[in-house]
Amino acid sequence: MMLVQYPLQKVILMSQPESINSVEKLIDDIRDEYKISEDCYGKMLMGVTEAITNAIYHGNRNDANKMITLTYQYDTDKISFVVSDEGNGFDYYHLPDPTAPENLEKPSGRGIYLMKHLADQLIFANNGSTVEMQFYTA
Repeated sequence: MMLVQYPLQKVILMSQPESINSVEKLIDDIRDEYKISEDCYGKMLMGVTEAITNAIYHGNRNDANKMITLTYQYDTDKISFVVSDEGNGFDYYHLPDPTAPENLEKPSGRGIYLMKHLADQLIFANNGSTVEMQFYTA
């Protein structure tokens, strides 16, 4: 089997809730273009939109003047997404467990947990202001 690497794609998003809709449409287009399975599509959709949501609300703190960079690249057997915000990052090693009884009813705090369980690989960089997710497509 020959591995094919497609060009890196880059999208700049504003830190506003409407950007989430743009990313959902992008994921739909990626699914169609690369014939992504429904299972992988669902994981990508939830994982990447969680990363964008975190970048808007936690990373850039709803500051419309700050931008989010989303890059993605498709290979023969995987697709990688990198989401970067302009925030200060966070300590991704010491996050509260969202499944702990005291956290179950909190309105937030599940995004990273979901991303870890949806992506085949999750990597944080730049003090947490950049996250890379890889999803196997084959």
